[in-house]
Amino acid sequence: MAVASIYKFATLFLFCIIPFSFSELVQEQPLVLKYHNGPLLKGKIAVNLIWYGKFSPAQRSIIVDFINSLSSGKLKLPSASSWWKTTEKYKSGSSTLLVAKQVLFENYPLGKILKNPHLPALAGKFNGVNTVSIILTAKDVAVEGFCMRCGTHGSTRVGRGPFRGAFIWVGNSETQCPGQCAWPFHQPIYGPQTPPLVAPNGDVGVDGMIINLATLLANTVTNPFNNGYFQGPANAPLEAVSACTGMFGSGSYPGYPGNLLVEKSSGASYNANGVNGRKYLLPAMWDPQTSTCKTLV
Repeated sequence: MAVASIYKFATLFLFCIIPFSFSELVQEQPLVLKYHNGPLLKGKIAVNLIWYGKFSPAQRSIIVDFINSLSSGKLKLPSASSWWKTTEKYKSGSSTLLVAKQVLFENYPLGKILKNPHLPALAGKFNGVNTVSIILTAKDVAVEGFCMRCGTHGSTRVGRGPFRGAFIWVGNSETQCPGQCAWPFHQPIYGPQTPPLVAPNGDVGVDGMIINLATLLANTVTNPFNNGYFQGPANAPLEAVSACTGMFGSGSYPGYPGNLLVEKSSGASYNANGVNGRKYLLPAMWDPQTSTCKTLV
């Protein structure tokens, strides 16, 4: 369920093979995410945002606009909503995300070092059926295993009944492992040290959070309770987007995000338009119809 470790392996592997077309080797490998007959998150899904630590209003608006962009039908292509529509190809139809509650914990009630049990404890206060509670930690909040995963998703029981609610955690990596969690807006910790791309919203930490949040939202709706779509072991699966790590545009390979759009005025790289004139960089997602990783550009 983590989003960082696969990139490390792939980058190291790149330097252990002859440097002709790595992308051709990837294309030759079959990629199938098996459906394990469990429930998916479909229909209208309430998204609760739990802001842990200090985020500026501008930072919060980047993330709220992103979530609203996923279900907006009036965006210039390529768009965040056209990226999200790939989730409709998974069993049982569309998933419409609606921002619901927002809670600010700016006084760090659990401290600035969070352990794994803190995440479901925070989410559990706001979880419900067909709900995703997203815990967003500020740049000065350390979370157990941060650099190994950048974010994660899971579920907690709703009340005392049989139902479970999903949650996501994503941290701001501006000052914590940006080479792993904010790439390609920061130089990678492994591989060729090419110049980082310019972040489309002018915030390396938050634009990196968008990549990880996009990854985990897609993974969550298609595998919310560890019995949806995935490949490999249920406790360390390859999921809808984590199966396509490091791919953002055509021609991508480990260490190179691919061919992207560039905004002339700022030089920022992006591949998706959003609401309020936003631009985002979104990762490839596995397409069940073609069994390939699909990029927007």
